[in-house]
Amino acid sequence: MKANYIEDFEAWKKGFAFSVPVHVRFSETDMFGHVNNTVPITYFEFARIEYMKHLGLMQNWLVSENKLFPVVADIQVDYTQQVYFDEKLDVFVKVESVGNSSMDVHYWVTNEKGETCFTGRGVMVQISKETGKGHPWTHEEKERLKNNDVVAAEL
Repeated sequence: MKANYIEDFEAWKKGFAFSVPVHVRFSETDMFGHVNNTVPITYFEFARIEYMKHLGLMQNWLVSENKLFPVVADIQVDYTQQVYFDEKLDVFVKVESVGNSSMDVHYWVTNEKGETCFTGRGVMVQISKETGKGHPWTHEEKERLKNNDVVAAEL
């Protein structure tokens, strides 16, 4: 497997510290019996939201008075193995890098045997509701994203 965003697969895998379990539902499979090619993106979304809650960021974005929110600017999925109904997967997520108002988020999905099923990446941008443009992360947010810092009070 060679995704263009992974230089050293073994080193890349070691950077993941957060994952969520996913159980493949029948409705997520296609007429060939395997997971439809659009479904991994929903798995990525689920894991990303749980991760952002874990970091204490999602809660801030959901407050109605908040003037900022994240948007997905791009998303990429690389398929390495077919997945079928009723399989149990682990969806790993990490922030690979942080820009001024963006972050590159990486994903790694494994089955119960620990085999890689999908990898992926995507850019998220923090947008201002008022301007519709990117809005810089605070210093604290950048540090939390770079270091995968969990907000203890939120756990």
